[in-house]
Formats: sequence, structure tokens, C-alpha cells
Amino acid sequence: MTRRYLILQDGSIYPGEAFGAPATTFGEIFFHTAMTGYQEIMTNPIYHNQIVVFTMPTIGVAGINHRADEAIGPMVKGVVVRSLAEVSTNRLKSMSLHEFLKRYNVPGIAQIDTRALTRHLRETGTQKASIVDVPDEHAFDQLQALVLSNQQIQQTSTPRAYVNPGRGANVVVLDFGLKNGILRKLNDYDANVTVLPFSTSIDELANLDPDGIILSSGPGNPNDVPADILELIKHFQTQVPLFGIGLGHELFALANGIQLVPMQTEHHGMNHPIREQITNQILYATQAQGYQIDATSLKDKNMIVTYVDLTDGAIQGIRHRDYPAFSVQFFPDASPGPIEASQPFEDFMELVEDRRKGDLS
Repeated sequence: MTRRYLILQDGSIYPGEAFGAPATTFGEIFFHTAMTGYQEIMTNPIYHNQIVVFTMPTIGVAGINHRADEAIGPMVKGVVVRSLAEVSTNRLKSMSLHEFLKRYNVPGIAQIDTRALTRHLRETGTQKASIVDVPDEHAFDQLQALVLSNQQIQQTSTPRAYVNPGRGANVVVLDFGLKNGILRKLNDYDANVTVLPFSTSIDELANLDPDGIILSSGPGNPNDVPADILELIKHFQTQVPLFGIGLGHELFALANGIQLVPMQTEHHGMNHPIREQITNQILYATQAQGYQIDATSLKDKNMIVTYVDLTDGAIQGIRHRDYPAFSVQFFPDASPGPIEASQPFEDFMELVEDRRKGDLS
């Protein structure tokens, strides 16, 4: 294989072997601890413009099966692995990981000591990085010049509304970087879903007369999101059931005056232990989180904490005391991940059905 190099913002250089597209790439680097679901992770819009390091030693064994996509094609800008599987016996495979990345012009680098790299990223925090063929001074120049866009949802949200039809409740999904797992989960309830761009106005949404609203997950810094979105959330949380996921959770918090802070060590995995506060039940869930609620800013905000991460105490869910509105930081759609974290969808659909019956006050 061709030699290739991973260069971090702090000057660290990791030599490896090239796979995927013969391209140079730049982005924010993070590590993901999931043992399965690499295709879902690479195609998740929350990882738009980022470089993923997989801590699982061997990646590519299952090949690529397009029924597992969370978006059309990969969203990541680069892939870092310890060992790339050359052979797959999965009968559902349509192509190899190498062929998949090459088709979409995404470079990969293998034979990296991902354990050492992960320890380094834990100690230094989030960094920018590049994958290049030659680690000369020009590679460093390009890395230093890298500016990541603060308009991430503008690049991942749908440009126009579309319908995912069903015969049940009329649910609107605001798309900030929607992953397909959310739509698959709503299909389980036969919901009639309308997906709207992030720039949808209050009047445009109201004209659809929704039975419930979902604020989707998505990429980027929640503090960079246009203020109009927060006004829309404040308006509709008083009227219809509202459910935020991932970035949607963070925007729900911001709309209610709660502050968010960057995490020193981000959560990217599918085995995070979370406690539901009311029942004291422990569940495991998939997370992709770079920001968290500042617990001190919750005071006098009329919110209840519903879920907490047991590894570091990070708040994973909140619910409004007066309105049928709540949110979770983790992914409840189990794509990929444990199905035991799907209760928030059940809670949301119960609120939606209560509203349809006129039982929601």
C-alpha cells in the first residue's frame, strides 16, 4: 500500500498506509469507541467535515450495505483505523469499505496505533488534523490555514421540505442534519412525517398543523445556530409536543435560557451508561456529543433533569415542567446502538396521541 500520514494540529505525525480515495483531507479529529456500526457512524450527518478514528482494532469486516446508511454517502472527511479488513463474508455486502470511500473521494489511513492516538486525544482535547501523502512544511501550512465552517447545519439540512408518508399522527421533523434512523423509528409508529429545512418560519410550520415536532440531531456548535430557530422552539413548545435529539436537545436548552459548554473529553460511542432519574433504571445508549448543559444554568429555568451520564455526570435529558416538551442528548433511534434507549420515542408518541385525543392540557 501507499504510504500516508496523519498530522495533528499540535504537530504530532502518525505514519500509516493509504486506503480509500487518493486525496488530501483536513478536518476536526475525534475518536469513536463503538465496536460495530462503522457505516452508520461514517454516514451520520453529525460528523460532517470531521475525521473519525475508530478504536475497534479491525474495521471493514461487514463491508458496506446501503440499507444501513444514515445519509446518502459518507459525511466524514477522513477515516483512521488500526487494521483494514480485506475480506468480508457478509452476504448483504455490496462493496468493501475501501471501495466505498474511494467512490466518495474520502481518504483513509490504516496501520495507525489507534490506542496511542486515542490516549493522546483524551489528553489534548479536540484538535484539527490532516491526512496527507507527504508530511512536509506545506502540509503544516494547509493545516494551520484550515478554518471549519460555522454554518454546518446550512450544509447538512434539506434545502426543501419532503414527506415520509404514513397513516398516523402528523409529525414534523426540523432537519438540522437528520439521520435516517429517526425516520425509521417514526415509521414504526406509522407517523405521517414532514421533514422541513432548518430555515422554516413559524408561520410555515404552523400551516402544517402538526401533532408533534421533532428537533433532529445535527453537526456543529449549537451556539452558532441562527436565533430564529430558538424563537421557533420557544413558540411551539407551548402548543404541541416537542422532542429534541442531539443538537435538537442543545437547541431546546438554549431556547429556554440554559447555557452550553464544550466538553473536555467528547462522548462518541454506543455503550455509554445512562441513568433515568425517575426510575433509577440504567440503560446503555449511543452518543455523539461535544457540548453539554452547564448544570449551574438550570437554576430557575423550570426544567427537570431526566437522564444523566454515569461516566462523568453530564446531563443527558431535560423536560419542561409546564409544557409537553423534552429532549435527550443521546440517540434513541438505535442506529447503531442498543434498542433499550428508545423510550423517549415512546414518550413523545404518547404525548402526540394525547393531543390528538384532546387529552393534552
